[in-house]
Amino acid sequence: MARVLGENHMDIKHLKNLVALMVENDLTRLELEEGETHILLKRGQAPVVNDMPLPAPVQAAPAPGPAPEAAVTPPQDKPDLRDLTIRSPMVGTFYESSDPDTPAFIKIGDIVEPDTVVCLVEAMKVFNEIKAEVSGRLTRVLVNNADAVEYDQPLFAVEPV
Repeated sequence: MARVLGENHMDIKHLKNLVALMVENDLTRLELEEGETHILLKRGQAPVVNDMPLPAPVQAAPAPGPAPEAAVTPPQDKPDLRDLTIRSPMVGTFYESSDPDTPAFIKIGDIVEPDTVVCLVEAMKVFNEIKAEVSGRLTRVLVNNADAVEYDQPLFAVEPV
């Protein structure tokens, strides 16, 4: 990751390579951490937040070949317009459970109330419990475990009951 030259001098060539990697892969954010060295690179403008549902991302068609025996279904990006959404109150990393060995806080079909803890969002090494703040039945999980999430990003779709 980052190489340190002396006490507070970063290897500029390494930083230029990271920026080139971001441009080549159309990344807007890159964060690396090694020991006490932390690098956060951002490019482009900050995203505009609005209340309209986001369009589903364009995905490349899978290569022809035999289908895997157990296919993982990616989360749906666009909630039903009748559904309520539980949104992320902050930028961070989404976790569906308190640790990898415990079940998710909620699963599809569960009834949630405003005080129901639905997930954790880790920001700056602090794990924040996120509450539903709505009542209804969970219909969809819109992000994968350990995904980076943005402020106000939809996390769950909830059907009012």
